Amino acid sequence: MTTSFNRIELIKTLSDGATSLNLQLDATTLERLIDYLALLTKWNAVYNLTAVRDPLQMVTQHLLDTLTILPAFFHVKNVLDVGSGGGLPGMVLAIWAQQENPAMRISMVDTVHKKTAFLTQAKAELGLTNVTVHTGRVEALDVAQPFDVITSRAFAELADFVNWSGHLLAEQGRFIAMKGQIPVDEITRLPAGWKVTEIRPLQVPGLKAERHLIFIARDQKA
Repeated sequence: MTTSFNRIELIKTLSDGATSLNLQLDATTLERLIDYLALLTKWNAVYNLTAVRDPLQMVTQHLLDTLTILPAFFHVKNVLDVGSGGGLPGMVLAIWAQQENPAMRISMVDTVHKKTAFLTQAKAELGLTNVTVHTGRVEALDVAQPFDVITSRAFAELADFVNWSGHLLAEQGRFIAMKGQIPVDEITRLPAGWKVTEIRPLQVPGLKAERHLIFIARDQKA
C-alpha cells in the first residue's frame, strides 16, 4: 500500500462528500468503499487499472463521481455495467446496494482479462454476493434475464453503446451513460428507434468539471 493511503482522511473526505450529495451512507458502506479503493490502489501498481494514482484524488474522481449517480438507481433491480474496467460505476453501485438496495444485482463486463480478474478478486474480498463478472465483448453476451438499466462510464460513443448492448436491455429498460460535457454530436448520431429521454447535470463534490447523465430509451413512436 502506498504511504499516501491515509484511511481516516479518505473516509472523512468520502463521508463529507456523500453528505453534500444528501446521501446517508452508513459506516459499513463507507468502510467497504475505502476497502475497494485500497484494492484498486494495490492492483493499479501492477495492472494500470486507472490513470489516477493518488488515493485522495481517487475518492473524488472515482468514488464521489460515481456516488452522484445513485439517485438514478434507487429503485433499479438488474444492472449491467459495460466496459467496467476497474469497477466504475459497477463496484460502487454494488457496495452501496448491499446495504441500501439488497434486491439489486450488478453485472459487469469487460474485454480485458486483467480487469475482470481484478473485479473477480474484489468481489470475493469485499463479499459482494450481488455481483457477476463477465469477460468478453458485450455484443456477444447472452443472459437469461434482460437488464432494467445498462450503464457505462466514458465507455464509447452513445451510438456504439446502444448498438452493441441494446439486445440486453429489457423492453421498458433504459441506458444511463455517464458523460462529461453534453455529447451533442453523439446524441444526433443515435440509431433509429432510440431517443434521449433526459439529460441530468451532476455536481461532483471537490471536482470542477462538467458531469452529465444521459438517459436513453426505446422510441415507442418509431
